[in-house]
Amino acid sequence: MWAVLAAWRWADWNLFRNFHATILYMSSMNLLYLLLTSDYRLWIEQSNLGLPHTLIALLYTFIVFPCTVMLFLSNYPDKLGSQILHIGKWIIIYIGTEWVGHLYGFVYYTHGWSLVWSLLFLIVMFPMLRLHHKRPILAYLISLIIIAFLLDWFDVPWKSL
Repeated sequence: MWAVLAAWRWADWNLFRNFHATILYMSSMNLLYLLLTSDYRLWIEQSNLGLPHTLIALLYTFIVFPCTVMLFLSNYPDKLGSQILHIGKWIIIYIGTEWVGHLYGFVYYTHGWSLVWSLLFLIVMFPMLRLHHKRPILAYLISLIIIAFLLDWFDVPWKSL
């Protein structure tokens, strides 16, 4: 809910067309994660409302992540120092939210994934969103390398692929 309210308040929706492709990139990468790890999830979000984790994942894919892209890119600064702070702010927001979720049992990890891995992932993810906005083909190529590394590192079984 906070993502929708924050995006409504602080995102520049006049720029939606400029960021639409990056919204699709982020959502499609999450859908790819859900597909490739369907029988071998590395992290799972739970709901205190009794919603199935698949529905929670889809809510993130189609609501939270588009709001994130709109907020992140529509407020992206011009100067390098400000850009680093902006990325850092988003990493702190995401890792802080996940840490609280993990503490209260709304997020749990399996197969070697941890909060540290989530932090490392976020350190890569936010710059990748900006890269995709500026150079989408390069972002997709780097994403393929990252995906292959993660699948291998966490021994995602090929039978689940």
